[in-house]
Amino acid sequence: MVKIAVVGSNSFSGSHFVRYCLENGHEVLAISRSPQPDFPFLPYRWGDPESKRFEFLQARIPEEIETIETSLQYFEPEYIVNFAALGMVAESWLYPTDYYKTNVLGNVVLHESLRKLDSLKKYVHVSTPEVYGHTGGYINEDAPMCPTTPYAASRAACDMHLETYLKQYNFPVVWTRAANVFGPGQQLYRIIPRTILAGYTSQKLQLHGGGTSERSFIHIEDVCKATLRLALESEIGEVYHLSTLQTVSIRALVELTCELCGFDFSGIVQMAPERAGKDSAYFLDSSKIRERFGWKDEISLDEGILETQRWIEANLSTFRTLSLDYKHRN
Repeated sequence: MVKIAVVGSNSFSGSHFVRYCLENGHEVLAISRSPQPDFPFLPYRWGDPESKRFEFLQARIPEEIETIETSLQYFEPEYIVNFAALGMVAESWLYPTDYYKTNVLGNVVLHESLRKLDSLKKYVHVSTPEVYGHTGGYINEDAPMCPTTPYAASRAACDMHLETYLKQYNFPVVWTRAANVFGPGQQLYRIIPRTILAGYTSQKLQLHGGGTSERSFIHIEDVCKATLRLALESEIGEVYHLSTLQTVSIRALVELTCELCGFDFSGIVQMAPERAGKDSAYFLDSSKIRERFGWKDEISLDEGILETQRWIEANLSTFRTLSLDYKHRN
């Protein structure tokens, strides 16, 4: 058993990672700026809801960094994984100041605190392939950053900031950049749950730019396995891509989801203009983690979509009362 602090623990990926750590016998301090969400969106409450190896702290960065510092000093985590970020591309054009405040300034304040934490052995920073911009083909972890949106630029700036801490302080950072992560518990405005809910509620699904952009979708369970393995075993200063070997256009993804779930594609889809600055493709070469650690993605896209459908069906009465639109919070 090791002690792991998870920053951004109420996010989709963060909450699943908390669950995965608890299931593997570790002790977790979960930190989030928001209160714990409803049960359907909190995977670490689906199994053992009263685990004695779990502690939750609600605190904002940077405003309550002293509270976070006190908790971390008491908890003495050996590993910290940071999922916290504002993560919507289109909205970053509307609220760029908030994106830089959270994704850059907030993280700088956090890292300045963490570098003085004696117990820390490894810090995993969950980054994004958006920092590369459009990829014309498969790229490895040495590809140059070329962000095209305020969101991507804010994430790239934070990654570069961490590089300076690595060089100056030997800060024990490892980066992960995952392809589009999905699975049960995901926010309803994301493409797969939104498609399924559109089928159940007859709400129109806007397909921006005709859905021609291509992505690789990876199940959250595969991401959790990789993230914990890297936290415990990887060398500091390394970047790892987490991606499947399968790519799909957004239109083809929606068509597949409709086919698997029994919905009429033409009945729920509405074509819409492309979003500003949206990159047409992210193709990540994930051979590095596969070769060094023997990791592989195990849950197929079809299987993950059907699992997400079962989660939505189990909570459909609740989801019918919720908005499917993203609501910005600074």
